[in-house]
Amino acid sequence: MMLLLALGCVAPPPDPAAYESGWTLVWSDSFDGPAGTPPDPTTWVPDVGGDGWGNEQLEYNTAKPQNASLDGEGRLAIVAFREPFIRNDYTSARLTTNGTRSFGAGRFEADLKPPAGTGLWPAFWMLGTDYDDVGWPACGEIDIMELRGEAPEISLASVHGPGYAGESAYEGSHALPDGSYADRFHTFAVDIDPDHITFWMDDERVHVVRPGDVDGEWVFDREWFLLLNLAVGGYFLEEPTDETPFPATFLIDEVRVFERTQPPG
Repeated sequence: MMLLLALGCVAPPPDPAAYESGWTLVWSDSFDGPAGTPPDPTTWVPDVGGDGWGNEQLEYNTAKPQNASLDGEGRLAIVAFREPFIRNDYTSARLTTNGTRSFGAGRFEADLKPPAGTGLWPAFWMLGTDYDDVGWPACGEIDIMELRGEAPEISLASVHGPGYAGESAYEGSHALPDGSYADRFHTFAVDIDPDHITFWMDDERVHVVRPGDVDGEWVFDREWFLLLNLAVGGYFLEEPTDETPFPATFLIDEVRVFERTQPPG
């Protein structure tokens, strides 16, 4: 695990503007606790399995602490290993708040330090809480941050719904002028309002989506649950190579949820 305390690896503090521009913090998780312990089980539930997750992913997501645990420095570490496990060649973890915490319209943000490497696919995202009833993509999907490990300088933000899912998702991106997202923590956020969704990276607006932008039904007026995971391989990116660094660690410093108390400016 990467446990460096150098200045470049310390998460930035929450943006004061988030508190001053009509948002009220309603929930957060700062992942405090002894190293090696699982994240709060009343919030984060391991989504266990290894059947490809609909994307031809190569990892088996486990409930083992080696794949998802606190690092003792106030961060959650999701770690992917190259190891055989139940007909898969890799292990990792996928955590959700499905059935534990759900949220309506608001701001959702996290301080993240994803890994770099061909075949690695870290993500912070959301699904509608009616996922089990209506399925995907009718439930809606909001990808606050994901990136392809072979292009770690480009973060992606997208929405999926009926008629614009998978490779047809309505997507925006943000390329760093230099370096990689794996170099230090960045804050990724999304604001969900009735008539638009706005994505941010370190207070820079990355992507805005309105009902008229999507070629299909607008499905974002619902409750949501959160997901954090580190996938390996899949149709979205290249397969790992011998040079892909394993274990690969996705660090999450804090997750925050706000409610809007003033209309957007």
